[in-house]
Amino acid sequence: MDGAVGSLWCESGLAKPVNRATSLRNFMKMLLVADGQLQAGNTGGEAMRPVACSATSNGSVQTLAELQGNLTRHGFLLLNASLVFRPHVAPAIDARAWLPFLQTVLAALADNLSPAPTLVLWGKIAEQLKRLPETARFPQVCSEHPYNLSFIEHVGMQELFGPMRLLQSPHRSA
Repeated sequence: MDGAVGSLWCESGLAKPVNRATSLRNFMKMLLVADGQLQAGNTGGEAMRPVACSATSNGSVQTLAELQGNLTRHGFLLLNASLVFRPHVAPAIDARAWLPFLQTVLAALADNLSPAPTLVLWGKIAEQLKRLPETARFPQVCSEHPYNLSFIEHVGMQELFGPMRLLQSPHRSA
């Protein structure tokens, strides 16, 4: 999630701040493929244009805040596997410093929620959480990080997120 993103759409497709936020852009495109609004392998500008045009009137969420609200309504707690990325330090090193915090959060969730929620692990750094004993207490769904274009076509992510209809605003009807 990127604080520079407000509106999700523009006339020609996704808004410029969404396109600059690569992971968010690919997540949005994966949701559109899962919803049948885009075809896997055809998610570029020409394909996005009609989707964006209809998004303003078909009951789609309009802002990142609305999308985040939908995630929250579906019970998502969004946590990065690493909080800090510094150009002079490998991300995996900074991620190790964040592990004790995540271990505490996972232990609390596992001890207090039944059934245990599903962990959605994106990318190699998130997969490092599998080393924590607390992680074994959760069902897990893993994929490459949404930064990768291949994420858009990840069938497991489409199956997980598609039924949630996260791009449908709860305040609008189609």
